[in-house]
Amino acid sequence: MLAEMRTGSNFLEANLNALDGVICHGEAFNPHFIGKLNQTALFGLSLADRDADPAGFLRQMRKASAGLSGFRYFHDHDPRVLPLLLDDAECAKIILTRNPLESYVSWKIAKETGQWKLTNAKKLRTAKAHFDGAEFEAHVAGLQSFQIALLGALQRRGQTAFYIDYDDLQDIEVLNGLAGWLGVSARLEVLDPTLKKQNPEELADKVENPEAIAMGLARLDRFNLARTPNFEPRRAAAIPSFVAAGPLLHMPVKGGPEARVADWLAGIGRAEGNFTQKTLRQWMRAQPRHRCFAVLRHPLARAHWAFANKVLTGDLPEIRATFARTMQVNLPNPRQAETMAIPDHRDAFMAFLRFMKLNLSGQTALRVDAHLATQTAVIQGFNGFQAPDALLREDRLEEGLHFISAQAGIAAPPLPPAPPEGPVRLAQIADPALDDAAREAYARDYAGFGFTDWV
Repeated sequence: MLAEMRTGSNFLEANLNALDGVICHGEAFNPHFIGKLNQTALFGLSLADRDADPAGFLRQMRKASAGLSGFRYFHDHDPRVLPLLLDDAECAKIILTRNPLESYVSWKIAKETGQWKLTNAKKLRTAKAHFDGAEFEAHVAGLQSFQIALLGALQRRGQTAFYIDYDDLQDIEVLNGLAGWLGVSARLEVLDPTLKKQNPEELADKVENPEAIAMGLARLDRFNLARTPNFEPRRAAAIPSFVAAGPLLHMPVKGGPEARVADWLAGIGRAEGNFTQKTLRQWMRAQPRHRCFAVLRHPLARAHWAFANKVLTGDLPEIRATFARTMQVNLPNPRQAETMAIPDHRDAFMAFLRFMKLNLSGQTALRVDAHLATQTAVIQGFNGFQAPDALLREDRLEEGLHFISAQAGIAAPPLPPAPPEGPVRLAQIADPALDDAAREAYARDYAGFGFTDWV
């Protein structure tokens, strides 16, 4: 049973245990106990035994239990267990959910009273919850993250789960439907009478500051309307392109100041490159004080560099041809790219930015070239191997390189001057319309890295 605190998991467990041939062993992988509070052994295994070998504990559970056995698993239980459950197609998954506001208030009251389960109504302890907007946002984010991870994991494995909501727990037909889904013949005649609902009042009556709830809910983007749509394919870390010198490792972002940084690294010592994952790991172990860094370039400047040095020159022939055909742009012969008039260059670059919006949105049949991908996607690809220690900015590159050098305990050599841009410099053509087009194409980079307009 995949659930959370205050979702009715105790009640569902009690009803499952009322079915012949089914036994639920409580929170079997709670970090502090096994099954139930203060219990530190089960199936002849101690807490230490369980933590040392969770897979072995699961095997022992199957051996020791007649019929169908299971347990309750929350997002903060032993993380090694979840993959074992998800990878087992014969393991039935019940996903129990509850309105997050109700579960949050119930949790706050239980924390206040110290009463997490009620079997005798005469012993009910009462209190009112204090609604904290930031705390509630964190509560919802945690629940959503776990549920999204579960859904994705099941989809990738071609499995499905039995979803049940807190409000369904009082419907005996739903619980008997669950029994049928589990493949057991037993059915419930009545619901388990031992557990009592602890806080039956209306929600507003259970909170001491109900007026704060509306403000807290207003802050939530319930339908994820503020997200930046992303149809860009994921990228792998381009490890062979990484360059090391001394204790520093440059993780180049294509279309950035690669050559300038490479010249700067040469001032530190002999450069190493063409790494594989194995040789890069070896380098990292040999450089215990190493620092990894990447350099970000303004999206408009990076797009213009790629346009001028890769597209107009014919270095990316497929992209050049498809761009010209799709956007109906007349481009000069690659050998004559430098003769293009400045106004024509500007107009073609504007069309290219509009084309890149289509390309990055998956609306063309072309691949997304590394020189033209969002820097967000490139950095995320790095993270699949190793996150950089620092993301430096080209407009403050010297300052950033001094910082990363000091981190690694070395002196920073002088930064070579920037190479010339080419026959048409961005400053000659930049205007607010180009800024707007770049922002539309590279929205992820502007939003994620805080870039402002270039002009």
